[in-house]
Amino acid sequence: MKVTVKRSIFMQELQTVQRAISSKTTIPILTGVKIVFSKEGIHLTGSNTDISIETLLKLDDEKAQMDMESTGEIVLQARFFSEIIRRLPEEFFTFEVTDNNQVKITSGKAEFVVNGLDAENYPHLPVIDSANQVEMEAGMLSQLIAETGFAVSQHESRPILTGIHFTLADQLLTAVATDSHRLSQRRLTLASDLNFNIVIPGKSLVELSRSFLDDHQIVEMAIMENQVLFKTENMYFYSRLLEGNYPDTARLIPNSFSTEATFTRVELAQAIERASLLSHEGRNNIVKLSINDERILLSGNSPEVGYVEEELNYIKVSGDPLEISFNPDYMKDALRAFSANEIDVHFLSAVRPFTLEPVTEDLDFVQLITPVRTN
Repeated sequence: MKVTVKRSIFMQELQTVQRAISSKTTIPILTGVKIVFSKEGIHLTGSNTDISIETLLKLDDEKAQMDMESTGEIVLQARFFSEIIRRLPEEFFTFEVTDNNQVKITSGKAEFVVNGLDAENYPHLPVIDSANQVEMEAGMLSQLIAETGFAVSQHESRPILTGIHFTLADQLLTAVATDSHRLSQRRLTLASDLNFNIVIPGKSLVELSRSFLDDHQIVEMAIMENQVLFKTENMYFYSRLLEGNYPDTARLIPNSFSTEATFTRVELAQAIERASLLSHEGRNNIVKLSINDERILLSGNSPEVGYVEEELNYIKVSGDPLEISFNPDYMKDALRAFSANEIDVHFLSAVRPFTLEPVTEDLDFVQLITPVRTN
């Protein structure tokens, strides 16, 4: 087992699979990276209890300038191996497995000999039924994750809420996340006859979106009973699915409102940011929005620090006068997820959740924030 390859290109693949490798695992071999030299090229695999990533650096990849003399497989301690490759002196390095699972790594005048593990002991990746799959562009999937992933719960008390709920029915893909205080839902049309209802851990999806190198590459999403596979030309990304029933969030989104205001997204976000400077210093992280026909006022009061008040610019406003209080961080996160320049905010009452939607009609995207009762 011997190969010579360009260090920077190999390092890109190694960094990708390292996203799935944890130093805190009860299975010692999973602290390592599995390396397979085959007639296709170099396969790298990293895994933990939540995700597994396998990449392929193809033998004929011109950027890698690979020279493979023999095939084989080995497992090396990932963190230590990565540090060695990162610090090698030359542009190319040679990787050779010698006797007793030892690995010799040479580059220029530097030579390392490290102990490896038998790859036969590395857990096998699950077999996914390729019939149950749907395709989309990597950029679209990454956008979907960014638009919803921030709203997943960070608390394990309700594990199902730490994931993003994906459903596909009648060619309509819906992704929704909620931590019970806020909700983000994005829908888009996919040309697929497949139907599914799954919940994927939010942390897994964040790592997936970070692993894409090309937004235009096609991602195949294949589903089994307790696993999902995202497959690109050179990467297999496996994630476990969360067990349990996701709450019926569709009934939470109101279809009527009594007050509506339209803002420029950037201006509103900047005003919320200013108001939160004081709210963060107080015991209660709350700001208040007061709306009437003549003006919209944003205010924050921290007895320990002081008071802030700002009259907001708006595009239009209509409906009943309203005073509502909310967590400014939720509002900032929501606004950050939009790409549209103008945002409609719909209110029903001071104690009912309000929604944010892009003014553009060709984007099915809605966010919901629960207000804070102040009396």
